[in-house]
Amino acid sequence: MSETAQAIPSSSITRRQAVSYGALCLIWGSTWLAIRAVVRYVPPFEAAGIRFLAAGTVLLGLAVVQKRKWPRGERQWNAIVVLSVTMMAIPYGLLFWAEQYVASSLAAILYAASPLAVSVLTPIFIHEKVPRGAVLAMVVAFGGIVALFYQELSATRAEFMGGAAVVLAMAAGAWSTVYAKKRLQEIDSVIATGLQFLFGSVALFWGTWVFESRRHAEWNFTAIANLMFLTVVGSCIVFVVYYWLLKTMRPYQISTVSLVVPVVAVLEGAFLGHEPVPWISVGVIAVVLIAVGSALRAEALGEGQADILMLRDKT
Repeated sequence: MSETAQAIPSSSITRRQAVSYGALCLIWGSTWLAIRAVVRYVPPFEAAGIRFLAAGTVLLGLAVVQKRKWPRGERQWNAIVVLSVTMMAIPYGLLFWAEQYVASSLAAILYAASPLAVSVLTPIFIHEKVPRGAVLAMVVAFGGIVALFYQELSATRAEFMGGAAVVLAMAAGAWSTVYAKKRLQEIDSVIATGLQFLFGSVALFWGTWVFESRRHAEWNFTAIANLMFLTVVGSCIVFVVYYWLLKTMRPYQISTVSLVVPVVAVLEGAFLGHEPVPWISVGVIAVVLIAVGSALRAEALGEGQADILMLRDKT
C-alpha cells in the first residue's frame, strides 16, 4: 500500500478503497515507464491498439463466462461509445505518441493537472460541490508537481509537442471521468471496461493505418514483456478497479491518483529508467503526498461497498 493510502482514515475512506487507491497509484505510476519502453520498438498507435484489443478480449471473455449483464438501451450504449473515444482512444493514443519524445516522469507530471480539471468540471456536469479544503490541497499538490516539472523540463521542440499531447490527453481524460461518474453507475464494470477497450482499439488501429503505415514494429523481449504488463495489469486489472472506485468515491477524490502517479513515475524513472532526480524533488514529493492525503480526507464518503474486481458482485 502507498503512503497516501495508509494515511487515509477509515472514517472517510474504507480499507478496501484505500488498498485499491494505493494499487492504482503504483500500477499507473509504473505504466508510464512501460509505455516509453514499448514505443521505442513499436509504433505508438499500433502498440496502444494491441494493448486494448487484447485487454478487451480478456475482459469480455470473462464477462461471457460469468454471464454478466450487458448494457441496455441507447443511453448506456452511447455512453460506452463516447468513453471508448474520450477515455481510451484519444488519451492513450496521445500518451503513447508523446512518450516517443518526453521522459516517462515528465509525461506523468504534465498529466497531474487532471484533478484540478475534474474539480472544475464536476459542479458543471454532475452538480456536486468539491470541498474547498480538497481544492486547496490539490492546488498545493499541483504546485509541488509544477516544481518537479521545472526540474525535468529541457524545453526542446520535440518535448514541447509531446507535452502538448499529454495536456490534451489529460483534458480528455478529466472530462471522461466526470462523464463516466454520471453515465456508468448502472453498467457492469467489467463489461463497460472491456467494451471501451474493444471499441477504442478500433479507433487506434485506424490511426495506425493513417499515420503509421510506413513504420514497422520490432518485436523483441522488451517490447513484448512491457506490452503484456500494460495489457494484463495496466488495463484488465487497473481499469476495472478504477471504475469500481469511481462508483464509490467522488470524481475529484479518484482523480487525485494523478497527483501521486508522477511521484511513482519519477522514482521508477530514476531507479529503472536511469532518469535523473534532483534531491530537492524528495521534499517536493513529501509535500505532494501530504496534500493528496488532505484532499482525500476532505469529505466522508459514507457509501456502500462492492467486490473490487467485480468477480462476484455483478451489480
